[in-house]
Amino acid sequence: MSQREDLLAGAKKCLIEKGYSKTTARDIAAASGAHLASIGYHFGSKDNLMNTAVIEATSEWGNVFDRAVRETATGSPEERIRLLVTVLFESIPEQRDLMVAGVEAYAQSPFNEDIRTALTEGHQEARRELAALILDVPSDQVDPGTVAGLGSMIYNIVTGYVQQYIVDPDSLPTVDQAMEGLRALVSPGA
Repeated sequence: MSQREDLLAGAKKCLIEKGYSKTTARDIAAASGAHLASIGYHFGSKDNLMNTAVIEATSEWGNVFDRAVRETATGSPEERIRLLVTVLFESIPEQRDLMVAGVEAYAQSPFNEDIRTALTEGHQEARRELAALILDVPSDQVDPGTVAGLGSMIYNIVTGYVQQYIVDPDSLPTVDQAMEGLRALVSPGA
């Protein structure tokens, strides 16, 4: 791996072990085996490195959903959402520490323009990718209205369940309950 990749791997490790706000530049340097000054050289600052690590780690987790749904689901958007929720619920426990670090990054965004910009770009990409996943189309074929509507709705479902799990792991519904809730939302009384 290059020194830049080593720094990213070290930052991801620190995110999981120490959390976003408690990780220092020295922690990252020690975890990566890189020199402290290399953080500034490759990323400009520790915050930029941490932001990049959160976005990359979250994106890697998102790729798990993408692969599972694209390789398995062949039916309707409802079937694809069901599979997405299933994979989400199965993977949240093993990704909890990463998700906590992500929430810490969100908490910093009102006070740090770099974090806010990185998260905004990450949201836009996630919404586009989630809409494409549910519709089973390439992401470049998803129009802005669909990103704003479907993509945002699916993104909010994912992040809402993540936050719910972080606060109260036992409160997640079953997949069947979650799907019944979505059906009731879009077809009340049906």
